[in-house]
Amino acid sequence: MTDAFALFGLLLVRPGMVILTAPFFGAGFAPPQVRAGLALLLAFTLSSLVPMPHVATAAGLTALLGREAAIGLALGLAIRALTAVAEFAGELGSYQSGMSAGAMVDPVSGVRNTEFATIYTNLTIIICFATNAHHAFLRALVASYQSVPMGLGGLDPGLAGSVARMLGFVFVYGMRLAAPMLVVMLLVEVVLGLMTKVAPSLNIMVLGAPLRVPVGLLLVAVTTTTLPSLLTHMVPAALQLALETARAFR
Repeated sequence: MTDAFALFGLLLVRPGMVILTAPFFGAGFAPPQVRAGLALLLAFTLSSLVPMPHVATAAGLTALLGREAAIGLALGLAIRALTAVAEFAGELGSYQSGMSAGAMVDPVSGVRNTEFATIYTNLTIIICFATNAHHAFLRALVASYQSVPMGLGGLDPGLAGSVARMLGFVFVYGMRLAAPMLVVMLLVEVVLGLMTKVAPSLNIMVLGAPLRVPVGLLLVAVTTTTLPSLLTHMVPAALQLALETARAFR
């Protein structure tokens, strides 16, 4: 009975860190009761699948808890990279279209984000739920106990490379999502520049804002239709990054 309670307590750590960091399972904006209940449910489900590790000393138990927390954090941050892609693309689009001045607090990240970043982030979460991508993340959590079993281990030097690939993932896919808006807004700037050459008396500061905003809103409406197809490539890549980063704590 003591081993069963100890195993249940250990199984709260890795899923708990995923729930704290991954927006699909609560992150910082869900009520604490919901996050705690989900962590308990996941731990209860995993208790029949994961064997109890052998730890002889209190120092070993502390090291084991730290390792489990690090693995859960690695998994959660890799999943969090999906919404980071949406935020990055939205920020780029907002600056190009002149909407960056109207930033507000995003309930997902808890920081000030522009309207475009909030729209992209919320749509990403909705599409992931609609396509059952959260089920794939839960399967990745279960698979992590097979590839990185509970127990004492070391730190792989490849962790730095995994973190770099995670940052590259955010930059590459964020640029792919924001590319249509960046190209069109560049053309808008070229047109405005040509207008000032043809008619120098025109006030480009007055004419630019009314032109950039509707063009930016139209481009957001168009680019959001590409999110589902882009997420079909992003989700498997994020899952691969999650497991790859977790394996660094073998």
